[in-house]
Amino acid sequence: MRVFIVGISGAIGGLLAGKLRDRGVVVGGLVRRANQQADLRSKGVEASVGDLGQMSVDELAQAFEGSDVIVYTAGSNGGARDITDTIDGSGVATALKAAEQADVRRFALVSVFPESWRERDLGDEVEHYFSVKKAADMAVTRSGLDWLILRPSLLSDDPGVGTISLSPAEMHDDITREDVADTLAQLLCEPRISHQILELNRGTTPIDEAVAANVRSV
Repeated sequence: MRVFIVGISGAIGGLLAGKLRDRGVVVGGLVRRANQQADLRSKGVEASVGDLGQMSVDELAQAFEGSDVIVYTAGSNGGARDITDTIDGSGVATALKAAEQADVRRFALVSVFPESWRERDLGDEVEHYFSVKKAADMAVTRSGLDWLILRPSLLSDDPGVGTISLSPAEMHDDITREDVADTLAQLLCEPRISHQILELNRGTTPIDEAVAANVRSV
């Protein structure tokens, strides 16, 4: 299996690349700078250099060629509106079109809980972020691709614990980035999980068991 990660230089993308390589998966990705490309190449990962906000569908499709799965882990984390619109909005739309053009049928998106932090008085930029993320989720579900959306809870950099709670509806709490990456790697290696939105939170179920519990009967 060949997996291409949009956002491979980010925290989750980088962890995911390592988890997949440990499973014998061939990993590629998109980075913005040549030094990032060289660093990944030294780790056995072939990366394409490009600015997601400036790339055309044709350019991104060329980078995707030969892949079996596209994983979109890039995100603005609720920053300035123009960055949110580019990375969380139009970037996803471009990636979907590029995947179709490159004949890559499987597409996974790392999204957010729709109700996360709803107990807080959020600023306009963060509210805009959630709106754009919701629209991106809708675009993925309405594509003609074999899609998967993973919505992790509040992310932390603590060491992974190897146990989670995973289902179509979860409470919003927190989860380590390492456990997110491990869960996503296992989901990508399970082709029977398809056309599903799964929410991910900390829990007590081993990751492999939690993933297996969400396999749909054929």
